Amino acid sequence: MENARDDGTGRLRASEILKEMAMTLWYLRAILIGLLLLFVLLTFGMYYWGAPVETANRTPSSISETVYFCAITALTIGYGDVVPTSTFGRIDAVCLGLIGLVFTGLFVAAAVRGVQEAAQRTEPGV
Repeated sequence: MENARDDGTGRLRASEILKEMAMTLWYLRAILIGLLLLFVLLTFGMYYWGAPVETANRTPSSISETVYFCAITALTIGYGDVVPTSTFGRIDAVCLGLIGLVFTGLFVAAAVRGVQEAAQRTEPGV
């Protein structure tokens, strides 16, 4: 009934994976902070020059709705309840989407590296 076999390899622990991931993110902190600052600048640019409007009643969006729109765009979800109406706003939205892709890619890469480093440490003879 015992399905596990003892082949001498250790088990990966979540704490080790998270520690390695955090170390990787720490090394990438300058890039991540730069992306975050760029997100903030693009969000303010969207609010002042992007002319975002709600699609339900075609009224200009408040700052909180603009931040919501920018976050949804950066996460590449895009519900469509708030849309930019100027050319600058559309270009801004594309830039926000690209920033979100890079940000997400860095987090996924850090997670993969965390798993790899933790697995390497648990191998026998290391």
